[in-house]
Amino acid sequence: MQNEGAQEMVLGSWLIPTSVVVLGIAAAPLPAQTPVDLHRTAPPPLETGNRTGLTAPQFTLKTLAGPGASLSDYAGRPVLINFWASWCKPCRSEMLDIVAAYQAHKETGLEVLAINLTDQEGMKDVRKFVAEFQMPFPVLLDDKGRVRRLYALIGVPTSVFIGSDGVVRVVNPGPITKETLERGLAAILPAR
Repeated sequence: MQNEGAQEMVLGSWLIPTSVVVLGIAAAPLPAQTPVDLHRTAPPPLETGNRTGLTAPQFTLKTLAGPGASLSDYAGRPVLINFWASWCKPCRSEMLDIVAAYQAHKETGLEVLAINLTDQEGMKDVRKFVAEFQMPFPVLLDDKGRVRRLYALIGVPTSVFIGSDGVVRVVNPGPITKETLERGLAAILPAR
């Protein structure tokens, strides 16, 4: 009987402090419950590359209009880079959608840089393609294949969606559909 009283005292001596600790832990917010500011911009990554989450590699190319253009000329704006060639059938199929998307979103600051793989075709074919699709954005000429290698292209078309912070948000190797185009644009354009 005396032993039972001692057990109750021992039980009581650790039960109350343990209960307080357990309740304290249960009441504390979990890290997953901490509010996150989704609109805060993260510092740009230091590494550059053509993969999502990396800073887009910088380049300067001649344009069809004559003067050179650099990716840095468009700093602070969302940019869609589209690599294409006039002989590429999927490039032809997607260009009307890219032109339409540019027309629809240019007021929100969208820039499109159409980079032709000029090292693989002649200027006559480039000019004919640009005229046929009435491309209203800069056409850059990768006549030495340097930017193609810089972005590690495996084929054309390839589209790279870059946020206004200069970070690659989406890379779409291969033909782009209206749906994938809109998803890519949603990743770089300001929310409506």
